[in-house]
Amino acid sequence: MSYVAETLSNLLHQTAFLNLTVGNYVMIAVACVFLYLAIRKGYEPLLLVPIAFGMLLVNIYPDIIASPEETSNGVGGLLYYFYSLDEWSILPSLIFLGVGAMTDFGPLIANPISFLLGAAAQIGIFTAYLLAILFGFSDQAAAAVSIIGGADGPTSIFLAGKLGQSALMGPIAVAAYSYMSLVPIIQPPIMKLFTTKKERAIRMENLRPVSKLERILFPIVVTVIVCLLLPTTAPLVGMLMLGNLFRESGVVRQLSETASNALMYIVVILLGTSVGASTSAEAFLNISTLKIVALGLVAFAFGTTGGVLFGKLLCHLTHGKINPLIGSAGVSAVPMAARVSQKVGAEEDPTNFLLMHAMGPNVAGVIGTAVAAGVFMAIFGV
Repeated sequence: MSYVAETLSNLLHQTAFLNLTVGNYVMIAVACVFLYLAIRKGYEPLLLVPIAFGMLLVNIYPDIIASPEETSNGVGGLLYYFYSLDEWSILPSLIFLGVGAMTDFGPLIANPISFLLGAAAQIGIFTAYLLAILFGFSDQAAAAVSIIGGADGPTSIFLAGKLGQSALMGPIAVAAYSYMSLVPIIQPPIMKLFTTKKERAIRMENLRPVSKLERILFPIVVTVIVCLLLPTTAPLVGMLMLGNLFRESGVVRQLSETASNALMYIVVILLGTSVGASTSAEAFLNISTLKIVALGLVAFAFGTTGGVLFGKLLCHLTHGKINPLIGSAGVSAVPMAARVSQKVGAEEDPTNFLLMHAMGPNVAGVIGTAVAAGVFMAIFGV
């Protein structure tokens, strides 16, 4: 009888119910909200589903991300090894490879002024950097937090790892991916606040055709120029442009398809679940995390505002040939931000088609955010 009682007691103590804290239950609830937004609302499900599920797992079974030193048998948890690939900057770089293979740089090549719109949207990053310092973050932590303003999860993870901010990587990544997912909610009110109905209804001229030679030369030239100026950006910009060269060269179809499909989705699973697993209640529910989430929102709002206001300036200088709405796409959440520009413009004129015009600043924003990360690494001598 005592054997049965002891066995039942051991089984009871092995369940998670006796070990969960209030914080764990809060994080489980947050994970369920993220799953709802991803599955029911369709907000970036490829990102939110693995992130939310990783969040769910770690708050039920914390050892799933335990390091070898923290376990009795010297073997780390499954997601510990996934997360190590984040810290080593491997997964973010591979994400950029896939993004490059999936993305058409034609709109950016056809309308080089898009580079300026993408650059203008990076104002959110540097605004957040200054605010983060005022909030008490160290210089390097402030830089890692500020990249959230680019709405670029892989670059946020990459920079946090390079600057030695592994402790903040989880909250930074979750905030960045969350704001990427919430682009359709956050951006439209800002876009409408700073534009008039007349401006939102502006029709832009069709983009010129881009030759195959231009498409092939673009990733090579950008890699040479950017990496000569900021060599530390090579892992991100280099992989982005390599993926695009796979796509545009036309001679490595198998590599292009692998990078944009199978490899991309494998990396998203590994990165998403490991990022989610970094959000245990102990690591996530604290004042620093709340500051990061708040600063991320401010950065994202300022980035959107900067892009739209610069779009208004270009609209004035070109005598109404540029719709300011496409400036909001400079925050680099590809292709969601471009779709939002299209949606808001279509609300004023359903026959207006801004998507391809917005893809130019959108792609420029990806490059711009990587460059901003390179600037911070150069400043801190990484």
